[in-house]
Amino acid sequence: MSTGEALEREIVDLARRAREAARETARLGRRAKDAWLLRAAERLEAERDAVLDANRRDLAAAREKGLTPPMVARLDLDGGRWRDMIAGLREVAALDDPVGEVTRMWVRPNGLRVGRMRIPLGVIGIIYESRPNVTVDAAALCVKAGNAVVLRGGSEAIHSNVALGAALRAAARDVGVPEDAIAVVPHTDRAAIDVLLRQDRYVDLIIPRGGPALIRKVNETSTIPVIKHDAGVCHVYLDASADPEMAVAIVRDSKIRQMSVCNGLETLLAHRAAARTALPLVLKALREEGVELRGCPETCALCPDAVPAGEADWGTEYLDKILAVRVVDDLDAAVAHIQRYGSDHTEVIVTSDYASAQRFLREVGSSVVGVNCSTAFSDGQRLGLGAEIGISTSRLHAYGPMGLESLTTQKFVLYGEGQLRE
Repeated sequence: MSTGEALEREIVDLARRAREAARETARLGRRAKDAWLLRAAERLEAERDAVLDANRRDLAAAREKGLTPPMVARLDLDGGRWRDMIAGLREVAALDDPVGEVTRMWVRPNGLRVGRMRIPLGVIGIIYESRPNVTVDAAALCVKAGNAVVLRGGSEAIHSNVALGAALRAAARDVGVPEDAIAVVPHTDRAAIDVLLRQDRYVDLIIPRGGPALIRKVNETSTIPVIKHDAGVCHVYLDASADPEMAVAIVRDSKIRQMSVCNGLETLLAHRAAARTALPLVLKALREEGVELRGCPETCALCPDAVPAGEADWGTEYLDKILAVRVVDDLDAAVAHIQRYGSDHTEVIVTSDYASAQRFLREVGSSVVGVNCSTAFSDGQRLGLGAEIGISTSRLHAYGPMGLESLTTQKFVLYGEGQLRE
């Protein structure tokens, strides 16, 4: 048997076992699923040193390969990210179980009661880059929603992902949950992705999280339905009536708080009137934070340190201390810019005008649209969903941050008293 044949057989078997496990997880009650989540948190805490040793191997290899600092930062599991990951497991355990919830009920003229009930999707394949914490976050949400999950992380995080997956599977064995409900593809060979994307017999949904090349590959290759979690080219627009102090605070938090995340600010737009009031203060604050500004001619006139922006800058997800800045004529021009260059992720308007705020909310079609707040709120936890599987930029089934409910579908349930269709 060739190496390629052996790899294909292994991935097919992994998907098949996940399908069998999904039938069991669909029947699990909340108590069993929460027991696994809490045991997983305990297991990971007990095995922290071993997991972080594996993570350090990935970090060292990433630096040796010359990965950029933002990409290396995404790999690091230590510190706050570890605490958040463990806390996320316990937070998901505290969430209500969506499975079995009847979301609507109505009565037909013949007395037949009709309802919609939430059920698991089945087997979810998640293909992602960098961020090994996704392994834990995704598994927690998928299993709590009654699904099985097949996880294929990037080659740059292989040691971290395998170590995390082993702890999650061991926790499942400890509490009697099927361990094959949590499957980590242990190979860095990209051929494994191609095989997984053809397993429509066993896998119900694919969720890719990563850069444009990964999203494009998955869309072109998969025989399984796909929900994209695309790049975050996020915008803040300073309207003519933007309060200068609020503008500075929102832009700083959106850009500086954490730059290696998809909800970080990448392009700042300003109304011509705001370019005389709020924008100079915002640019000054950004330069004091060491942010490189890539601006239109008006921006460069306001900030001599700014670099002239090229066409490619308007659609770039930098994930770094770089920000594209453009002065626009009005709200119409801001919306047109977002529609042309945005990625349907997160957009915010800073304004004191109610009519402008409502127009922005109606006319911008991104998955998260805000008024007078940081783009950082585009996050499942911050929106009250608990941990998130990611932020969908696909409009079918789920759009925006995906929590537990987004990992279920709904079936019709009928309650009759002998009704016949005659």
